[in-house]
Amino acid sequence: MLELTNVEKSYLEPDGSRLAILDIPSFQLAAGEQTAMIGRSGCGKTTLLHVIAGISHADAGDIVLDKVQVRRLSEEARDRFRAHCIGYVFQTFNLLPGFSALENVILGMSFARGKRDVTRARELLNRVGLSHRATHKPVALSVGEQQRVAVARALANRPSLLLADEPTANIDPTNQQNVIDLIRNTCREENISLLIVTHAMEVADQFERIDRLEDINRVTQSKHGENTENTLAQPEVY
Repeated sequence: MLELTNVEKSYLEPDGSRLAILDIPSFQLAAGEQTAMIGRSGCGKTTLLHVIAGISHADAGDIVLDKVQVRRLSEEARDRFRAHCIGYVFQTFNLLPGFSALENVILGMSFARGKRDVTRARELLNRVGLSHRATHKPVALSVGEQQRVAVARALANRPSLLLADEPTANIDPTNQQNVIDLIRNTCREENISLLIVTHAMEVADQFERIDRLEDINRVTQSKHGENTENTLAQPEVY
């Protein structure tokens, strides 16, 4: 379902040199399969999700999702493909502050097909335990509630693949397990493949499959490279 072959990604530094972040010979994820990708902070986890989703364009290699060569698509085509086939849970939520919880979920549907399935949106908010907060805007929601809205939005279009970037990083410990259970159970019920990246072993240990990014990434990062990844990748998030 997802296959990466010889995927490379680097960033241009101020002095004109290239800072290598990813060099992945091979990685596969089957339909409906779930894996936790672990690795130290700055090793390229977020960058990996970005190139899979087409948020960031890989320098080389093949990224095949549902038989589509993602890297060969134009930027506009990548945006459409991502909206149709990929759900993305950002660790910073990325909810629109002027919209209610329900509207944020519905808006995700609009990006993909232009169709607003309000029933589906309400069902997802009910699943994440927020049916009573559907009309509240993000500022009126707790951090844990905002993350649950973000999960519902990512699942709105029944994607083939759900990418989750440190989904418990900004949540208090009492809500972390609820978010992980919600993501895993929904993906299992709807046969959605799941790739979650985390540095928390208490999260990774719940998965039957665990991948360590350092084991599949040929890049040997310097201390400078390890500290730079998040700074370089962050502006690309939207």
